[in-house]
Amino acid sequence: MKHVFLIMAAMTSLAAPAMADEALAKSKNCMACHAVDKKLVGPAYKDVAKKYAGDAKAVDALSTKIMKGGSGVWGAIPMPGNPQVSEADAKKLAAWVLSQK
Repeated sequence: MKHVFLIMAAMTSLAAPAMADEALAKSKNCMACHAVDKKLVGPAYKDVAKKYAGDAKAVDALSTKIMKGGSGVWGAIPMPGNPQVSEADAKKLAAWVLSQK
């Protein structure tokens, strides 16, 4: 019984940060154009994670795009910058996006 409790506690602690960052993405209106598993206006976060897998500079590159915007990587529709996202939050969001599988 003790083992079941420990496993459940570990699973809960692993899920909590992911949900917190999804909540941050929702609060910063990222989810208006993106979804975790399907393309909306912008690419699915799973596709972004796949594209940047193994890139050591991805968190910095994506956090800059979150704050300043970008274009041409995923098609003709540009991503506007999001002035309400701090650098710290942009890095949290980028790391969360890159963790999507």
